[in-house]
Parts: sequence; C-alpha cells; structure tokens
Amino acid sequence: MFRNLLIADSGKGHVEEMVRMLRAIPVIQQARLNLLHVVPEQAGENFEVHWQNAAGIVAEAVKRLGLDPSQINTIIRQGDTKQTVLKVADELDSDLIVMGSRGLGRLQSILNNSASQYVFQLSTRPMLLVRDDLYVRHINRVVVAIDSTGVGDEALRLACELVKDIPGGSLTGVHVSRHEVAPTRGGKTPADEVLDRAVQRARSIGVELRPEHRSGDIGRSFCAAAEELRADLVVIASQDRRPLVAKGLVDIDRLLGSSVSDFIRVHAPAPVLLVREPEGLR
Repeated sequence: MFRNLLIADSGKGHVEEMVRMLRAIPVIQQARLNLLHVVPEQAGENFEVHWQNAAGIVAEAVKRLGLDPSQINTIIRQGDTKQTVLKVADELDSDLIVMGSRGLGRLQSILNNSASQYVFQLSTRPMLLVRDDLYVRHINRVVVAIDSTGVGDEALRLACELVKDIPGGSLTGVHVSRHEVAPTRGGKTPADEVLDRAVQRARSIGVELRPEHRSGDIGRSFCAAAEELRADLVVIASQDRRPLVAKGLVDIDRLLGSSVSDFIRVHAPAPVLLVREPEGLR
C-alpha cells in the first residue's frame, strides 16, 4: 500500500483537501508525507523573492493540513515543474504522487504545457489527480475499472486495500465492452467471466465487489457509470507503452489519439487514481 506520498502542491486547487481525505483512511495514516513546491526556472534576479514566497506557500499548506511541521518533509526545488515532480518522485521512491489539475483536454494540455498531464502521461508510479473543478468528498464510494490485464489486477488490488479499511466503504467494479457479446453455452458472456474473476479476487482480499457491466465507448461509459454511482474516487489502470528510447518525451500520438485514461482524467466525476504498469514488469 501507500507508505510514501509525494504531494505536488502549487498552493491552488483541492490537493490539500484530497490529502486530508486520504489521511482519514487508517491504512494511509502512517504514510510519510512529502510536500513539494517548485520555484520556476525563470526566477532569474528575483530568485530570493520566489524562494521566500515558496517557503510561505509551503508553510501555509502545512498549517492548512493541520500537521506538525515535524510530521511532513517539505521540499522546495527550482526547475521545470513537470520534470521536477518526476525526478523527486524517483529520488524519494514515492509510491503515490498527488497532484492538482485544471482539467484541460489533450490538445489544450500540450499547448498550455500542462505539468499534471505530463506527469500523468510519463510517470510509472501510481498518481492521484485532483481536478480544480471537482468537489472533494470523503472517500466512501470507490469505483474501479475492471479489465483482464495484469495492470488492471493491480488497480483492483489497490482499490480493495483502500476500501477494506474504510468503515462503510463500498467498491464497485465497472467493466465496459465496446460491443454486446452473446452468452456462451454456459450462459455467461466474456464480460460476466471478467467480472466474476474480479469479484473472487476482491473477496480473497476481504472486500465485496459489486460488479457492473456497461457497453459502448469505454471512457464515456465508465465516466457515466461513475457519475450514476456517485463515486468519491475512481481507480483506473493504464498500460505503460512508452519505448525506453522515448522515456523523456511525451507520447504525442497517445495524447492526441483515443486514450481512455486521458478521457477519464478530464471527464471523471471524482479524483482519478491512475495505476500504470512499471517498466520492470513488462
């Protein structure tokens, strides 16, 4: 589970509120918190002013979180935000990055040099993205996307570990088929079989998973289901298919193509916890 959280906080949005909600979950209460603020590279002659402002922002964030300064590791770095977040996450070996987002679409994100989109696309670590336009609620209803991949199993495991420690928490697994498929001789569709396996996997972890099957466009159908289920948090998996040679580059064709995870990032009705397949497991 999550034991070393990196909070990338710019002093705006709902990231701190999300951290408070996470800390209400017993399994995360013992996690080490690392709060990062990045001073822009363009600080130039005003570097000292920017640094002092950054120190003030970090101190205020710690105060708003209701933490003793000794309970949190505060980090101020100068550089490009998106690259710095990834670098610090590697340095700390963080197992979760928490970051805010303006909820820009794919092309807008590229043109606006979106740090959160860049990290969302390139990090191989789990990332919790909190859009500025969302109302952050206590985490009770968790919705996880169910598929038949190894990384999908990891997303289900993380969702189960979170929910089983939440009093009264519920977990719904949503599997979306692009087309309706007729049942086999046994009376079950491939979707039924995928969901049955997920129910058994969740039960082995100590969680009762409510299965939901939808058909149609995967991103739109999943977001619609999460809206209907009044999700407080959605958990999705995404294969990390970046070639090693392009590790430092944004995967442009994916950003501009039909990326399901990117659609959910923009349109989900709740914060999005993204789980990627680490390169070492490919």
